[in-house]
Amino acid sequence: MGRLFVLVFFFSLLLVCCKSPDTPLPRAYFRIAMPERDYRHFDEDYPFSFAYPGYAGVVPDTRETAEPYWSDIVYPDFRGRIHLSYKPVGSQRELAGLFEDARTFVHRHIPKATAIREEVIMYPDRRVYGMLYHIRGREAASPIQFYLTDSVDHFLRGALYFHVRPNNDSLAPVIEFIEEDIRHFFDTFEWQ
Repeated sequence: MGRLFVLVFFFSLLLVCCKSPDTPLPRAYFRIAMPERDYRHFDEDYPFSFAYPGYAGVVPDTRETAEPYWSDIVYPDFRGRIHLSYKPVGSQRELAGLFEDARTFVHRHIPKATAIREEVIMYPDRRVYGMLYHIRGREAASPIQFYLTDSVDHFLRGALYFHVRPNNDSLAPVIEFIEEDIRHFFDTFEWQ
């Protein structure tokens, strides 16, 4: 009888402990506060100009492999950056190769992507044409990539990266927020 009492006591204790308010909750993502939108004009001695967010900064790419006019729009609060790489265009053959390179960078995400959506960018009054790629997938390293060109002399490729382990489900609000900044970038972009 004593054994049964001890067994019932421990079983009851186990049931009471499991319903305690101190039971660990499943992991969740932190709420990310988005800053107020404001923009500044980037008009340096580059072959292009654009507006960028005041809560971000534009810094030159200092890697050994960087070429002239390569830079990053850095989002310190989000641990992200939009890498911008510029190439002058010498011929239509070279432009075709740059288009192919941009597509190759996007298609490298296929193993981790669940979808890749393309969107044409056209501002004929400013001679700005391009493509915006939305790369969906929880572990895609770069959820947004794009290129812009005037179809004759200039080519600019951009890619959004985060310096965190890829989990685009939890980063979705930040990705959507930065996508609006990228669209504003397009709206204000001009070749010099």
